[in-house]
Amino acid sequence: MGGNSTARSVEARRRATATRERRLAELASRQHGVLTRRQLLDAGLSSRTIERRVERRQLRRLHRGVFFSGDSPPGIRARWLGGVLACGDGALLSHRSAGGLWGLVGIQSRSIEISSGSGRGQPNLIVHECGIGPEDRTAVDGIPVTTVARTLFDLSEVLDADRLEKAFEEADRLRLLEMSALESVCARSPGRRALKPIRRLIDLARSPEMGRTPLEDRVLALCREHSLPPPATNVELLGHEVDALWPSERLVVEADGYGFHAHRAAFERDRARDAARQAAGYRVVRLTHRRLEQEPKEVAAELRRLLQRTNADRRAGS
Repeated sequence: MGGNSTARSVEARRRATATRERRLAELASRQHGVLTRRQLLDAGLSSRTIERRVERRQLRRLHRGVFFSGDSPPGIRARWLGGVLACGDGALLSHRSAGGLWGLVGIQSRSIEISSGSGRGQPNLIVHECGIGPEDRTAVDGIPVTTVARTLFDLSEVLDADRLEKAFEEADRLRLLEMSALESVCARSPGRRALKPIRRLIDLARSPEMGRTPLEDRVLALCREHSLPPPATNVELLGHEVDALWPSERLVVEADGYGFHAHRAAFERDRARDAARQAAGYRVVRLTHRRLEQEPKEVAAELRRLLQRTNADRRAGS
């Protein structure tokens, strides 16, 4: 009788341990391999067990109270999340690190930047002590991070003008830019150094994208200035009007304005039409008014290459 009871007790402990380890593995999987001391203790591990696992390299210490449980070196997302968790409740990935997570700037693996209202810091982290409102908070891949609008605002205090403009344009290209949200961040942040550079970009984006001239007229002017054959403008193709068309070369040019001017559904419709045109044998080029204004030579060179390539393909086919 006693032996059976002991065996059942051993089996129950084994099952409990297996369940605990499975839950920890699932939690680590959701957190890019990162676990906190509090999570390990809540799962039933003792402080001594945690230390033994560190000694055996089953856990690697990222920061005080934060560990990595994977076999391979921690990736950048593990390091980002580890930094956030190390700085306590309410901390967020921010500034250049947030820009890297959103894809607005290049990833800098050496320095992890965190914003924390408490100012609780850790070695090897750059901690910005600042107020973070609920409107500034979101999460990407399970990593608490500042919103795109707040990230751009913070970046305007740590990047030079050229790099900030590229981050702004990348947010636009990725359809992550919301002008109303960016305006709201500015309104909540009086006196910040960020206001002047970010306001410059807002004003540039708010200005009429086309000046006083429609895109088709600008394309015609570009063609005249760079000796390109003129396109037909405002013509119907496959049931929809296009801004500019070279019929023989089967080349289409359409406007592609800033993301905050376009509704998501309109964006999807534009891409569906582009796909239909490409399936029918047309090349589709989308141009922003910024490129036409600031990079006319590059745009003209691209159009010339496309027109020449189409003519060369047609001659080869004949």
